[in-house]
Amino acid sequence: MTSLRPLGSSGLDVFPLGLGGNVFGWTADRSDTFAVLDAYAAAGGNFLDTADVYSAWVDGHQGGESETLIGQWLAARGNRSDIVVATKAGSHPDFKGLSAATVKRAADASLKRLDTDHIDLYYTHFDDPTVPVEEIVTALDELVRAGKVRAVGASNLTAERLQESLDFADREGLTRYSVLQPEYNLVSRDTYEGRLQAVASRSGIAAVPYFALASGFLTGKYRPGATVGSARSGSAAAHLGTERGQRVLAALDTVAADRGAEVATVALAWLAARPTVAAPLASARNPEQLPALLAMADLELTPEDLTLLTEASA
Repeated sequence: MTSLRPLGSSGLDVFPLGLGGNVFGWTADRSDTFAVLDAYAAAGGNFLDTADVYSAWVDGHQGGESETLIGQWLAARGNRSDIVVATKAGSHPDFKGLSAATVKRAADASLKRLDTDHIDLYYTHFDDPTVPVEEIVTALDELVRAGKVRAVGASNLTAERLQESLDFADREGLTRYSVLQPEYNLVSRDTYEGRLQAVASRSGIAAVPYFALASGFLTGKYRPGATVGSARSGSAAAHLGTERGQRVLAALDTVAADRGAEVATVALAWLAARPTVAAPLASARNPEQLPALLAMADLELTPEDLTLLTEASA
């Protein structure tokens, strides 16, 4: 059985692949969502990632559709204690921003939709520069002390604001961020590598990268002349026209052929081997998309594989 990985200093141990819930209630209906969650859990997966805003961008949706489906699945399967549930605050249309009052109201709304008494990992989704880090950190700490949240993380945060938040938490003896969720993958390395990764590394923070497969580009199904029916095909196809994208695809094809693995599996395994990364995130609309993702947990790339991929993506 695949061994779990510690999520920084959070006290949480997770499967090496987190399952993204952005598609639940959007491109995956209730039946598909339950099928994907069942297959992921059957493979040993225990780390679900969602947000209160998923999927407010769809006509007729309010946000919270993903959380609601996950809550229904947890209740139906009776497995809440086996699953690490992560969700995020700050982007729901009714709870915009990170003022203390908004964060607390958003947490209560998420708890209700998830049909649970605690959130294992609670992220600030996007930074809110209008709110001092002192107010945000204090609000998150109060949620932890109230037993509503077990650990806290940040997504889309600058190195400067992250360091400020950590310094304040340490100074005041409050709950500190233990997980960071940046955009990070073979064709998007610049946002995370550098100052942000340095802060995470020296602070013992685990990274849980989103867009780990670059909106599907790193699955290898986007090729010159190919048409892919996906809600995110525009974002993925954009990488095809770049030199970096073409270099990365060529390197992935080489390693995948050598290892007898899928391109997506190799891309995720590279990410999982990067410093500070605990578990990349990837989503699946149906169970058929899962095997290539789950296989990353058992694929150990050689130093030569890693060097080839890292240099191609530089």
